[in-house]
Amino acid sequence: MSSRRMSSDEDAPQLLSSSSSSSSSPPADSHYIGRKEDIVKVGRVTRLLNGSRDVLVLHHQGQLYAMDMRCYHAGGVLQHGDIEEFNGRLCIVCPWHKYKITLAEGEGLYQAVKDPTVRPLRTEWRSKGVKQRVHQVTEVRGHVYVTLNTCAEDVESDRYQTDKYRTTFCKDHTRNNT
Repeated sequence: MSSRRMSSDEDAPQLLSSSSSSSSSPPADSHYIGRKEDIVKVGRVTRLLNGSRDVLVLHHQGQLYAMDMRCYHAGGVLQHGDIEEFNGRLCIVCPWHKYKITLAEGEGLYQAVKDPTVRPLRTEWRSKGVKQRVHQVTEVRGHVYVTLNTCAEDVESDRYQTDKYRTTFCKDHTRNNT
């Protein structure tokens, strides 16, 4: 599965994404998210796209990223997660169980012992593979759009993109916060 992130210069007149397109309009199948300056100001926004996919769009260190809003592990709301770097890779850390997810690829990272027979124990960060669905972000003249990743391959975060889960989560969240 490919993932894309984009960086842009607000004065650039062309479509900016990791693909080498030079159009002045957003992709036909994209969804309008908002003005870049507004997203930069708040840092993170969530949107329900196509009536069925909750997406988190975030701005960090000059980059825009988009991914499924709920963590692949247990549905934690990633909007409230910290951004940290692990082994040179930017990750969002799920606030519920501290799972680390790379922003650009959606890979789950974990810390493993290199060789348990050697003392002192030394650890390294390893990938579990792609666990979180990431989406393409495009900016056109200061406006941000997301194109949903429609790869047919199942990704673990997909299971939290159902009306049943969304309804259950909203009821539980309301009950716990009233």
